[in-house]
Amino acid sequence: MKQLHNFLQQLMKDKNGHYSMRELVIAILLLALLISWIGQQFFGKSVPDSMFYTFASLIAAGTFGYSFERKAINPPDNKSNQL
Repeated sequence: MKQLHNFLQQLMKDKNGHYSMRELVIAILLLALLISWIGQQFFGKSVPDSMFYTFASLIAAGTFGYSFERKAINPPDNKSNQL
């Protein structure tokens, strides 16, 4: 259980190690997409195609933006330069 908790915490962090809203939104959209697929496959509840494609497009946009994100370089500490 502890390993799953650590995995989920690491999944929600960006490349700089900070929690990011983008990762949370992508996780929620993935969950919604999975639930809609399960509902359609096993319970016969149809999901409008536009909603399915919207979820998939938002997930793709979020992961595409993640590929452009660069790791931030920490600026030098200015406190040591001050008198």
